[in-house]
Amino acid sequence: MAYGHVGLADEPADARAAKQDAEAAGMAFHVAKVVAMDDADTVINDAVVLVRDGRIEAVGPADDVSVPDGYEELAFGEHWLVPGIVEAHNHSAAGSWSDLNDMVYQTNPGLDTRAVVRPENEWIKTAWTGGVTTVMLIPGSGTNLAGMGTVVSTGGRNPDEAIVNSPGSLKVAQAGNPEWYFGGNTRRFMNWNTRQTMEKALDYHRQWEAYEGGEVTEEPAYDPIWEPFRGVFRGEVPVTVHTQIYQILLATMDMFVDEFALWTVLDHCTFDAWKLGPVVRESDAYAVNGPRQYHFDRTARRMIGNADGWWKNGVRRLGINTDAPVTPQKELTYQAAMACWYGWVPHEALRGITNINAKSIGVYDDVGSVEVGKQADVSIWTGDPLDPRSACVLTVVKGRIIYDGRSGLRRF
Repeated sequence: MAYGHVGLADEPADARAAKQDAEAAGMAFHVAKVVAMDDADTVINDAVVLVRDGRIEAVGPADDVSVPDGYEELAFGEHWLVPGIVEAHNHSAAGSWSDLNDMVYQTNPGLDTRAVVRPENEWIKTAWTGGVTTVMLIPGSGTNLAGMGTVVSTGGRNPDEAIVNSPGSLKVAQAGNPEWYFGGNTRRFMNWNTRQTMEKALDYHRQWEAYEGGEVTEEPAYDPIWEPFRGVFRGEVPVTVHTQIYQILLATMDMFVDEFALWTVLDHCTFDAWKLGPVVRESDAYAVNGPRQYHFDRTARRMIGNADGWWKNGVRRLGINTDAPVTPQKELTYQAAMACWYGWVPHEALRGITNINAKSIGVYDDVGSVEVGKQADVSIWTGDPLDPRSACVLTVVKGRIIYDGRSGLRRF
């Protein structure tokens, strides 16, 4: 059975593209274990996964899956196959961080990371080595509202291939970094400022709803600043909120979940924010914890694992992020492993960087689990991805091998 495709991350782009196009025809992966991360918690030992035309064609025990003639067969007899890793909070890997200045005003609704998507940059190539296949590229967190994020596939060879959803999210920073803006702002001012920006956007959306619903006959003026917010208010685009510490996260829940009733992703959720678990678990919000995985709780007078705190408080829509470049993108699995070291459940942690993160940013219909019909975004590891001794040896996006670490050309 062929191995082939040695050191793809270091090959010339043209040669790699030719191989990738050939791979789209049909491949069969033979592995020791498939951990599908689907909602049925499917695990298959001695498994075969068939991929054709960028989609997963079959998944099952080796005795039950016949490999069609002409398929390239790749044998990984002792390895695990899992979904491509999904990152819900990224500032760098998929684009040029220096090309988008979100530090102009305290709210910058006209910005959009779509303009800075840069396929196959060095950060993306590094992300491949950690099996990362999908990222939410968001503006920075130095101001309260920094514009629109973009969901990006790391396997894209050009912007059209790379961009999955645009806008992918509305980026908000409820506090923390924005308190430094122009010498310091109070949280009261920041909450007022964020709310008044959202109210302007909501007013624009309502004007158009009234026109489209026939309530008024005069067409409103089109405004490119507020137009992307319409998907947010329709529940089609999430709000990814940099929020942490109990009191700040409570303000986020009050404003974005209760007042505006938006699809909300609580990014960071660190320090003692987990104490709000009984409130978050009753909502549809997602908690995506990281990159801090522990906090010294002065009340309990001991270290608390943040993800463990959320889990024990009943929050099940729980993911992990790196906040790259704060933590390197390829280390998302390590962040999940650290969450387990501090008390979380390993299987749920792997779900948190695949299934849950994919759901949180609205791409689970296509990625985040290994299921027939889904996009063939998978990664193959020497063992459990959450075991720091394991390494990613193959990363596949849309049925194309984008990283092959089995040779001496392995990047890490």
